[in-house]
Amino acid sequence: MNLKFSGHTALVAGAGGGMGLQIARDLLCKGIHVCMADIKPQPENIPNGPGKSVYVQTDLACKTQTDELVSVALAEFGRIDYLVNTLGVLWFGKDKSVVDIDLEVWDEVMNINLRSIVLLAKAAVPEILKCGGGAMVHFSSIDALSGDPVPQDAYGASKAALIRLSKSMAIQFAKNNLRSNVILPGPTLTPMQQRWQDRPDVQSEIGATIPLGRLGSTQDMSDACLFLLSDHASWITGTELVVDGGITALP
Repeated sequence: MNLKFSGHTALVAGAGGGMGLQIARDLLCKGIHVCMADIKPQPENIPNGPGKSVYVQTDLACKTQTDELVSVALAEFGRIDYLVNTLGVLWFGKDKSVVDIDLEVWDEVMNINLRSIVLLAKAAVPEILKCGGGAMVHFSSIDALSGDPVPQDAYGASKAALIRLSKSMAIQFAKNNLRSNVILPGPTLTPMQQRWQDRPDVQSEIGATIPLGRLGSTQDMSDACLFLLSDHASWITGTELVVDGGITALP
């Protein structure tokens, strides 16, 4: 499918690596201008076009810096049509059961995984509305759908809250032609899962438990995201797209 886009400019949060970087690359290759943002330094492998890009290293959990980010996007490209939120942290060892977790860890996970999305929405949504609408895609996780005997409760709670927040924004702004959807990835080979890097045995073992027989890739997530941003998804809002190789369909 040759995806079509009505908008011209995207703001991709969490674009310093993994899913966010892949999405930014693919949007640029589609001719969309991209304002890339992350607390990480600028990666080296950003395509030259045909879309134009600007990279902002910033703390997205800080309101002042988030407001400045949106100002940069407007100064560079004059508008924002799409907002993509891929940022998030999963801290193995520190993120644990709610009865055991250090509350400072809880607060920091919530700041990064949820507060940053709120701040980006507050700053970017009014600008998208000025352009006549657009689309937002937020990345949650299938971890938001169930409990876990080895819990990361802050991560799971933040990702579940993001689903509800997206639904609310979808209903609030449907009349303004602004769509909001969530992608729920399953196990995906990204820098967040560094424990699997250079461990083909572990990757194969986990892949064998997935109905489609492999781990997800950043390209899988980017393909889903670009579809939801595109005009081909113009009647899709307030929903979750599970991209997990069939895990959640298992009995």
